[in-house]
Amino acid sequence: MKRDPGRERPPEVPPLPRSARLLVAAAYALLTTAVAVDLATNPQLTFSPVLATAPALASIGGTRRARVPLTVGLLALVFVPVLGIADTGVPFAVHLTAGATVLALTCVSTANVVLVSTRERELLHSRSVAEAAQRTLLRPLPERIDGLRVAVRYLAAAAEARVGGDLYEVLATPYGTRLIVGDVRGKGLSAIETAADVLGTFREAAQVEPELRTVARRLDATVLRRRSGEEFVTAVLLGVPAADGPTELVNCGHLPPLLWRAGTVSEVRTPVPDPPLALRELAAGPYHFLHFAFAPGDLLVLYTDGVTEARDASGRFYPLAERLATMPELAPDPLVDRLVADLRDYTGGVLSDDAALLVVRRERRRSAAPQALHSAFGGGSLPPTRNASTAPSVQSEPLA
Repeated sequence: MKRDPGRERPPEVPPLPRSARLLVAAAYALLTTAVAVDLATNPQLTFSPVLATAPALASIGGTRRARVPLTVGLLALVFVPVLGIADTGVPFAVHLTAGATVLALTCVSTANVVLVSTRERELLHSRSVAEAAQRTLLRPLPERIDGLRVAVRYLAAAAEARVGGDLYEVLATPYGTRLIVGDVRGKGLSAIETAADVLGTFREAAQVEPELRTVARRLDATVLRRRSGEEFVTAVLLGVPAADGPTELVNCGHLPPLLWRAGTVSEVRTPVPDPPLALRELAAGPYHFLHFAFAPGDLLVLYTDGVTEARDASGRFYPLAERLATMPELAPDPLVDRLVADLRDYTGGVLSDDAALLVVRRERRRSAAPQALHSAFGGGSLPPTRNASTAPSVQSEPLA
């Protein structure tokens, strides 16, 4: 698995929204003005109780260091006797109360920063454990496999989001290359456990079951056995034959793959939608399937809803099909990098959910005859080949 490098940096303290920063700045300005007015005006009037707001302001300024509100609070405490000396007409009890209030709010603000930073560290640790398990589960995919070129990217969501259960796999089997992309309903370690069960069953069933629909049925039974509550998994399964021929699709409630062909993008949908894994009991009969042409030079893009449900600043979803249609003809690896960069730009660099992108291109197969002649001539120069027009043409089914 190749992860998006934009998420490998350690998480930083999120900046305050602009409106909040303006309010904090205005509060600091009012505090400074109050102290200045107190020092310059009537000694019968004091603003020393206002100093208690200083440590509270320091604690909400986006800091995760306890010494920041502590230092600000102690500085404010120093100003209490300064104002007491300037305001000789104010009773000593008022200044004493102000000092006690500043000290109490300093302690509370410092404790709050410590509590928030501790909880964030615990959340980061839990997420790191989940991500480590996910990286172990989603092993690296081969760049080339049985006439296909493959590229995948996993995009981690924002630091405060719980890790998801996105899954994918590409396998060479006796029945051709088989692929799966799925998404577990739910988050955290429970979702990763479900994803591990699905991938384990797929890796075994894809090698021994001739029918892709039977593989889907076994996946459904696996999720149903370990299902807790309302958990289910959406998944799309593909079977690409080693020889020229139609590709098979079984879709278990997942988003339809996108087929890029000569600059045109279309969705590949089964004639009848099937329910997600663990919900097959809601629809009687076998899984439906679709045979479609996946010709040399075509690209298939499989993805999870973390991609298409990503939003821009105005709340609009990311239009993956439209963006894909504008991309130049590229190999899977640079194309998926370009899609990830475009998605990051569209969302402002923040994703609300984990996402996976799998791009597969069918390569144009080279004829075995020249290689055989090459061997026959003892590895020397190949004899001239005939005109390419004499080569057999590839017959493809139209896209359903």
